[in-house]
Amino acid sequence: MTSERNPLGFDRRGGASGKLLPCNDFTLSRRWTRRTTRLLGCVILAMFISACASRQTGTLLPVHETVSGASTVDMIVATTRAKSHKPGVIFTGERGSELSFANIVVSIPPEANRHVGEVTWPARYPGDPSKEFVTLKVQPIVFGELKPWFHRHSGPKRRAFVFVHGYNTRYEEAVFRFAQIVHDSETSGAPILFSWPSRGTPLNYAYDRESANYSRTDLETVLREAVTKSDVDEIVIMAHSMGGWLTIEALRQMSIRNGGLPDKIKDVILAAPDLDVDVFRRQMQDIHTDHTRFTLFVSKDDRALGLSRLLGGGIDRVGAIDPSKEPYRSAIEETGITVINLSDLQAGDPSHHVKFAESGEVVKLIGRRLLEGQKISDGDLTLSKRMRTDIAGTKRAARRLVHLPIGQ
Repeated sequence: MTSERNPLGFDRRGGASGKLLPCNDFTLSRRWTRRTTRLLGCVILAMFISACASRQTGTLLPVHETVSGASTVDMIVATTRAKSHKPGVIFTGERGSELSFANIVVSIPPEANRHVGEVTWPARYPGDPSKEFVTLKVQPIVFGELKPWFHRHSGPKRRAFVFVHGYNTRYEEAVFRFAQIVHDSETSGAPILFSWPSRGTPLNYAYDRESANYSRTDLETVLREAVTKSDVDEIVIMAHSMGGWLTIEALRQMSIRNGGLPDKIKDVILAAPDLDVDVFRRQMQDIHTDHTRFTLFVSKDDRALGLSRLLGGGIDRVGAIDPSKEPYRSAIEETGITVINLSDLQAGDPSHHVKFAESGEVVKLIGRRLLEGQKISDGDLTLSKRMRTDIAGTKRAARRLVHLPIGQ
């Protein structure tokens, strides 16, 4: 059997070791891989289903008031989801026919009653604002009403902070998670959530993937709208998991359409990106910029991305690479991309997929350094042995990720 090899000499079908397998050995290996895939898939999906069993619905039904000491996050939510008629749900996991906007205000409990990185869900309606996240306002908004909102919320940095959530995420979950990130990172700027049609169940991975593709042009529209606002001087984009795929695709479209990314897009932060390394390499070839900084948060023990790797034919996901080892180490050093390795960090999420948001130290680092336009160095970290960083070189041409090797 002819071996299918990449430019660095790794056999794509020979496993992570890169060894070439004889035909008979390969046949046995393939059978073993199929059985392992089924087993691991069932185990991981069971874990996700168990985690989802306690999810609450209707949490976006506004309460009348909050309590003393609570904080609020006032955000714009742009979505391609279909509208819901259920009270407190607002939007479903199905695909809408148009881009919709809402202005949502979330109340976050006083610091004494929650840990940084924690989203405390209301057990029932109305929630208790002294201990739980609650919604204070949900108001539909149209394009023409965005300008005054930007003026009020862009802050001294005149910044827009755009967040794109990941797979298996309901609308209300995306709202509360983004509110937590904005609050805990202590960043200034206009918070904008882009929520795409995820059904919020682990068995709908393929549907979610296609929904992300469905939403590419709409995310580009939101970014273009932010670029045109005179009250915005810079845009920071953060994307998690499958939202990383959607974000890179939207930026690729924008770059091709305009001959490069707008100057206002300063930072792109990809947390646990669910991106095939081969596809990412090709996408970055089409993203032309000399002013946009790319930062990756990765963890080699990310179980969700382990499942994604299995579903994707065994090709490594960008968010689960080990940047300290070859062939990725040399490739990263050539790109100018900053890679933060969270593999040694212990966080509450059993899938190890949301470390960037659930670790108090990491989310504060994001706000104090990355969102303020400063590059991270070893001296900025207080995580000691529980967190390693792999900092890329000083070159700024992020599009040179074309040197990343083909997936093993």
